[in-house]
Amino acid sequence: MIKKLLLLFVFCTSIAVNAQYTTVINSNRPGFSQSPYSVGLGVYQFESSIFFKKTNPIPLFSNPEALGLNLLFRTSFFTEKLELNVNTSFQRDKIAFKNIFESSYNQIGLSKLTLGAKYLVYAPKYENKKEEIRSWRKRYAFDFKRWIPHVGIYAGANFGSVLNGYHQQESISPKAGILLQNEFSDQLYVITNLYYDNIGTDFSEYSYIVTATRNFNDYWSGFAEIQGVFNPKKNKTNVGIGAAYLFSENLQFNASVRGILEQKELGLYTAIGASYRINKHKDKFIEVDEFGNKIEEQENIKYDENKGFFGRFIAKIKGLFKKKDTQKVIVKDGENQEEITIEKPRRERSKSLIDVITKEDKKAKKKTSKAQRKADKKAKKKAKKASKNKEKERLKQEKEFIKAQEKQAKEKEKERLKLEKEIKDLEKEEENQKQEQEDKQDEKQEDAKKSEEK
Repeated sequence: MIKKLLLLFVFCTSIAVNAQYTTVINSNRPGFSQSPYSVGLGVYQFESSIFFKKTNPIPLFSNPEALGLNLLFRTSFFTEKLELNVNTSFQRDKIAFKNIFESSYNQIGLSKLTLGAKYLVYAPKYENKKEEIRSWRKRYAFDFKRWIPHVGIYAGANFGSVLNGYHQQESISPKAGILLQNEFSDQLYVITNLYYDNIGTDFSEYSYIVTATRNFNDYWSGFAEIQGVFNPKKNKTNVGIGAAYLFSENLQFNASVRGILEQKELGLYTAIGASYRINKHKDKFIEVDEFGNKIEEQENIKYDENKGFFGRFIAKIKGLFKKKDTQKVIVKDGENQEEITIEKPRRERSKSLIDVITKEDKKAKKKTSKAQRKADKKAKKKAKKASKNKEKERLKQEKEFIKAQEKQAKEKEKERLKLEKEIKDLEKEEENQKQEQEDKQDEKQEDAKKSEEK
């Protein structure tokens, strides 16, 4: 299968496709910034993290401690450059009041709910240094065009009425932003976001995020980030570092730690999470020949199209009485003539490499699925047979147990009857002995009376 995919890649290298889909998951985590690129059509991506925040309380009301779950859902519709996303957080907040005395209480609920969309406006093209073979210096020199960023725009809506008491705001407020990305090399990326949030409300604020990401290898990457938030009530800054591990093409794990500064109070923010995507993306391939020209579909040739009206009419009538795929040809060999029937020549387009690969893959999948079904069927039969045998053994043991109990009950009953009989016999013997004694006494009394009378 890998060889087939490599062969397909070689044949499709000259295809020009303006797509943003990547073969492996492309996540914004563990940073807070957003890339101007979308996930691609047919991709449904979930980016989640469990976070914990701890700072010192500030005067009046503040949120010094929070534990929660953040979820970002991303997908793309209509075009590759457009992405729709939903960003929300569910957390338990510790709300503190600090004046002369300090008190606190807990709240549970949503702290954020934002529905947004971003669109890639501009994507610069860089020179392929690998094609430079004349000059070593030009091949390895820095391309200053890489200072020109990729540009995207962001627009969203905050739903403040559904949030918990501390974070609650007006019902709906807009959010706008500019997303920039510089690719200084294949390993180093810098993303810059500029936002104007809660526009037109008492909670409006400006913020910036700058994130630098370094890819160490195909699996591990690290990042460093700084974020600043400015509003009339309080300013916040956080600096963080973290790492991400690519577990598979659709799953990534990440972790980060940050230092927070809120109105001269220091704090800590830690997070651990995962990103997962459901990939339903389908590439649109353009088939090219060995010279890079697009392969066009060839029309079927009509052999009677050059004949006149009557010629075409007669040919159609003849066609009713002969096979459509054959024609008769007269072959002359000197004076001898022979009429033979041959198949009508047809111009056919060669089979597509993609079709051949997909057909072979389907056949292989059918074979594996058939073998799997057979194995599953055998396993089910074995399991059913084993369960039947277990049930038979259980019934047999139950019958033997019942028989043993009945036998034991019968033996106990016999012993009881035997004991009762013995007791009755003893009672009879005692009665007989008493009667004999009474009879002897009566006889003695009678003898005594007779002697007295004499």
